[in-house]
Amino acid sequence: MTVRPGVVVVGASAAGLSVAETLRRDGYDGTVTLVGDEDLLPYDRPPLSKEVLAGTWPDGRVALRTPERIAALDVDFRLGVRADSVDTAGHSVRLSDGSDVAYRDLVVATGVRPRRLPDTDGIAGVHLLRTLEDARRLRSELTGGPRLVIVGAGFLGAEVASVASTLGASVTLVSDVDAPLSDVLGAELGELLVGVHAEHGVSVRAGVKVTGIASEGDRVTGVRLADGTTLPADVVLVAIGSVPNVEWLAGSGVPTANGVLCDEFCRAAPHVWAAGDVASWYHVGLGERIRLEHRTNAAEQGMAVARNILAGADPVPFVPVPYIWSDQYDLKIQIHGLPRGADSFTIVDGSLDDRAFVAVYGSHGKARAAVGVNMIRPLRAARSLVAEQADLTQILEQGAIA
Repeated sequence: MTVRPGVVVVGASAAGLSVAETLRRDGYDGTVTLVGDEDLLPYDRPPLSKEVLAGTWPDGRVALRTPERIAALDVDFRLGVRADSVDTAGHSVRLSDGSDVAYRDLVVATGVRPRRLPDTDGIAGVHLLRTLEDARRLRSELTGGPRLVIVGAGFLGAEVASVASTLGASVTLVSDVDAPLSDVLGAELGELLVGVHAEHGVSVRAGVKVTGIASEGDRVTGVRLADGTTLPADVVLVAIGSVPNVEWLAGSGVPTANGVLCDEFCRAAPHVWAAGDVASWYHVGLGERIRLEHRTNAAEQGMAVARNILAGADPVPFVPVPYIWSDQYDLKIQIHGLPRGADSFTIVDGSLDDRAFVAVYGSHGKARAAVGVNMIRPLRAARSLVAEQADLTQILEQGAIA
């Protein structure tokens, strides 16, 4: 019996699994192939820098679905292999084991990989954090009170600092911006986070660049800064951003530039789609191209891609309100929309001093984002303001949101 080409998803990720589940839930009975370069079935990545690193979750808890639910999907999993190239004219993907997989529709969900510091390969004690194995290796070095230097104070770096400090590590957080997350959340919240880190014994070195790693033999001993100082370190985490995994698409005709370039339907080329961290698509609601490296978007975009595959000639634009969350110490930080690039910041409920508030970020007089710290219920009301791109004048006149 000849098997007709179906949907091939490259990336056994949250986004990739979302594609497969939505196809089946919405009635697709063709073949679905899910390719992943790790040997593991799809698992959740946000807990890696929190519960898994802290040891409060067993490693197996990160699995996104039980084996029974995975089996019910009737998906052909190709694990432990990567996609090396794609022939879009012939509708075929070449895998690293030499096999070819034919497709009717291809979904690129290959995600991102951590950006590295130059000349750090092979130096023991220098870590990246993207996979479950990465988390295991880093966790094994955080016992006994080591000196940990975290290069990069974004969400990942700040979350690891909060966990490592509770495990007894002496933590220094290094950032080339003025304060942790100030490039995303602004100076006000950046200053608040500096204070929170300090209260938990974390030293923050802000506004300084890292020039390299100091080592003896093959073991890290410190982190060199542009101001001429060297921070002693037994362990280093590099958390300086990521690189989309698109190299395998070279020469395929699938457009790439800081991700897979898609239209408003998440379509990159005829019968080629992208979802998750790797997808750069045109958000018609915002009027701009965006790429999001966050868990909620991965699931929502995977669903949208699957439904657009099934929609045929009637796809629907993908226009979510982006959602991000981060747990740091006793702070629950939640973000609706995109605060980066905003030209105003207004507390509409609570206060910075209480570390419980909702803030609205504006752009050209309209609500662009809402950020809540330890204010889950009030933030839900603020989300609708972002979705509607509400007028800021009205928001301020109304005072605290209901």
